[in-house]
Amino acid sequence: MALDDDELPGARGPRPLLTSDIRSLPLVGRGKVRENYAVGDDRLLMVATDRLSAFDVVMGEPIPGKGAVLTQLALFWFERLEGIVPNHLTGDDPESVVAPEEREQVRGRSMLVKRLKPVPVEAVVRGYLAGSGWAEYQQRGTVCGIALPPGLVNASKLAAPIFTPATKAELGAHDENIDFERMCELVGHDLAARIRAVSVKLYTTAAEFALTKGIIIADTKFEFGLDADGTLTLMDEVLTPDSSRFWPVEGYAPGANPPSFDKQFVRDWLEQAQVGGAPWTKTAPAPALPPAVIERTAAKYREALDRLTAP
Repeated sequence: MALDDDELPGARGPRPLLTSDIRSLPLVGRGKVRENYAVGDDRLLMVATDRLSAFDVVMGEPIPGKGAVLTQLALFWFERLEGIVPNHLTGDDPESVVAPEEREQVRGRSMLVKRLKPVPVEAVVRGYLAGSGWAEYQQRGTVCGIALPPGLVNASKLAAPIFTPATKAELGAHDENIDFERMCELVGHDLAARIRAVSVKLYTTAAEFALTKGIIIADTKFEFGLDADGTLTLMDEVLTPDSSRFWPVEGYAPGANPPSFDKQFVRDWLEQAQVGGAPWTKTAPAPALPPAVIERTAAKYREALDRLTAP
């Protein structure tokens, strides 16, 4: 049974879910946030839990409503961007493929999708200089081998979005930034060029829309797969606070890290957290998150959804 708004601090939606337990379908795999179940040979049930990872470590406490926010935002963007590239949605109800007693686990947080052959590269697009891109620029004046003008600062807006792919790491490891030439070696030049063009178009379209809602999309990553006919298809999540940097327009100023609609409250707290009287070493297990950090993080995720989907 879903909780009322006042029973669920910082979020609205189903009871928090740390790990799903769907017995009526075969489990395909568990990621940092999502769990995938096979539905026949051609579909997957993707369940977005309320888990949160920081510094590549999964926290022991759920963020209430997070999985529902990620799913609702992804569905919003899939619909808004469907004219650019096909996506993996089947249009079928996720609750229709699980046992009746399991429906609460999937309600509002799941997608029933086509089973695809994943492209083994994350398609990252950056419109602003931040994160690992800013770190590389400071050292070499480049981002993933792309030379940028001198004199940029942290959070600078780039003259045009740049495509900076990455290899997808195993659970618990860091993704590795690569240049476009390396991507071509991995997937072939024609497919790499197609993914680059589609990714930049998706980012540009979404970023222009988000600005009208008071949100800057600093960067994001897309994942693609190929169907049985070889059609390039957008998959996984898209343009959520887990896969993107969302900054409020009102808090943006080049030269410093702007406030963001994501797990920054958790990262900030973990940076000063103590375990056994010593600083946490950013390895599992993570220290227990205080209720105030959980609630503020949940509220930020919800605010991103509310802003972007408001009429």
